[in-house]
Amino acid sequence: MAGEAQNTIWPLPRFFFKVTLGDQGEILFQEVSSLDSETHVIDYRAGNSKVFPTIKMPGIAKMGNVTLKKGVFVKDNKFWTWYNSFKMNTIKRETVVISLLDEAGADTMVWTLTDAFSIKISGTDLKSDGNEVAVETIELAYETIVIKKS
Repeated sequence: MAGEAQNTIWPLPRFFFKVTLGDQGEILFQEVSSLDSETHVIDYRAGNSKVFPTIKMPGIAKMGNVTLKKGVFVKDNKFWTWYNSFKMNTIKRETVVISLLDEAGADTMVWTLTDAFSIKISGTDLKSDGNEVAVETIELAYETIVIKKS
């Protein structure tokens, strides 16, 4: 029956994931966004081409920055320590692994960011009449991204 196959295949929810940040190990995050990469297009036409339109060729790849958000915990200064370790052009680059998990906790899709380093950290907004959780944000630049599906 057509309905039987439909009942066994469904998209994964996006709320079950884990992030491993280099030597620091697994860190709990509330949100990961901007897992982007794009390839610039080069228009090319050979001088002896008999057709007028150009052909399109892949050019230089460009990686976006990844934004990570997490709750602020007492005595948890890992981000600030990492961010403040940049002295005199010495940048500690890390490999960041972001894994989307299935209901059993197994990796189903993995994004590996190589040579990542923090470029921006934002503390939480403070509000005297608010009741939200304090959230800090870190933005990472990276060299390459490898995407693997299990």
